[in-house]
Amino acid sequence: MSSLVTLNTHPSFEAEHGAPAPERILSGNPSAKTWILDQTSEGTIHTGIWEATPGETRAIKGDTFEFCHILSGLVEVTEDGGEPVRYGAGQSFLLKPGFTGVWKTIKTVRKIFVVCE
Repeated sequence: MSSLVTLNTHPSFEAEHGAPAPERILSGNPSAKTWILDQTSEGTIHTGIWEATPGETRAIKGDTFEFCHILSGLVEVTEDGGEPVRYGAGQSFLLKPGFTGVWKTIKTVRKIFVVCE
């Protein structure tokens, strides 16, 4: 197995389909697709592509660290007690362990993610 992984932003295999837990949905009817491109054998680090339709959800990271790079679309992330921050194509950000707030997908978003649990 190679230690070099190319991240194809338009994978040719079928995505996993999902939606936020109903109790986390604040507005809209968001749904998501996830393509896992790589993960550790222990399953503690996942890398892939995530795409979601507009909606607003409660985001709670717990002990999880997540790097996001927006490929297309527009999101607004608001940490509890903080000001909203918008991210669009070409922008990157981190959600560190302990983050709680609101994730609002304004325009269908596609991002590269790296999650470390």
